[in-house]
Amino acid sequence: MMLCLPHKKGRKTMINENIKHFRKEKGLNQEELAVKLHVVRQTVSKWENGLSVPDADVLIRLANVLGVSVSQLLGIETEPNNHQALADQLADLNEQLALKNQQERNRLQAGRKRGTILFLTFLTMLVALIVKNELVSLLLTGVCMISAAIILYRNLALLTNETTDDLRIGTLRVTTLINIGFLIIGILVACLTALDVITFSENGEKIFAMAFISCIMLASGILCPRIPYNRYTGLRLPWTIRDEETWKIAHNILGHISLPIVLLYVACTLTVPDFGLVTSGAMILWIGIPGGISGVYYLRKYHGHLG
Repeated sequence: MMLCLPHKKGRKTMINENIKHFRKEKGLNQEELAVKLHVVRQTVSKWENGLSVPDADVLIRLANVLGVSVSQLLGIETEPNNHQALADQLADLNEQLALKNQQERNRLQAGRKRGTILFLTFLTMLVALIVKNELVSLLLTGVCMISAAIILYRNLALLTNETTDDLRIGTLRVTTLINIGFLIIGILVACLTALDVITFSENGEKIFAMAFISCIMLASGILCPRIPYNRYTGLRLPWTIRDEETWKIAHNILGHISLPIVLLYVACTLTVPDFGLVTSGAMILWIGIPGGISGVYYLRKYHGHLG
């Protein structure tokens, strides 16, 4: 990380690199420079790695030890007018440093959370493929999926770079909670069915599945137009996650077509014998229409001409 002071002509200078450059030019190692300044070597290391900056008094001593001017260390053309001006410049630099360090910590933490979610997703698929016992497979995959969803819920602000009081975070949290609720209901019913605690007739099972899927589609239709642009929840297609305008188009369309497709789905389920075919067709329409229209828009926007 480089600590930059904005130059009045727009050029940026790096105080951490300047300290390192002039130290080496003077033929000093970090330990020797630290002794001359009456600080520990770790302090010099932090300066040179952009983790902290010296205060005004130390910076003046540092310039004297290295045989350069304060302005050379700061990377500016004019020397600060007085001690207070130098202190103000360093205070501004410290604010920049604190912000950059916080952003870097957030980036690393978000990366770890993403890794955990991806690992749990992979583990879910692995368990589903390997574990042959239906009940054990359901329980293990359920735990993995719900754990991933909870991690996502608890870290939405971190993962989306939104503030916790942003209204968009509220929408994402509601959406994630609803997803968790559907997961729990689905897994619970599947487990109880596997244990023969709940039994369905063939037609009853079809009606329950139809109702469950219809509720998911309707809830998604209500929430999707309100879901802000993000990479974690919503209609995540290669083109929707690359462009915010394409994202909005896809989710607005999904919001408009959900109710009509649900009504068509219910009507077909009650009249067409092949439930699997009807469900597959409904899913293809539900995802395919907004996905296709938004995909065409994206291609025309970036690889052709709109309008």
